[in-house]
Amino acid sequence: MCIFCKLVNKEIPSNVILEDDNFLAFHDLNPKAPVHILAIPKTHIDSFNEVSGELMAKMSEFIQKVAQEVKIEKSGYRIITNIGENGGQEVKHLHFHILGGAKLKWGHFSDADPQGHF
Repeated sequence: MCIFCKLVNKEIPSNVILEDDNFLAFHDLNPKAPVHILAIPKTHIDSFNEVSGELMAKMSEFIQKVAQEVKIEKSGYRIITNIGENGGQEVKHLHFHILGGAKLKWGHFSDADPQGHF
């Protein structure tokens, strides 16, 4: 069982921000911004490549509620999901990073090597 499924099953504690029947949002243990929350479906889905449009519609509404809950909906925020090894996905359970609380920069591609990929 993956670590996020254990969080859903309350086998591991987490700092929950918002929860409903389908989704869970909690603080990231290694924050990259003043506000860094992970939002996950309670059903195990490996990555964005496997998620249905119907679930994504519900997930979008949930993420908007999370942004309102932590009061970043007006100042702005970033949503990121990593897919696969090259995309930086470390946990094989669909999750969205919700980052905010400061003006976010876009410099994380500095270590990428694009040679031979275009």
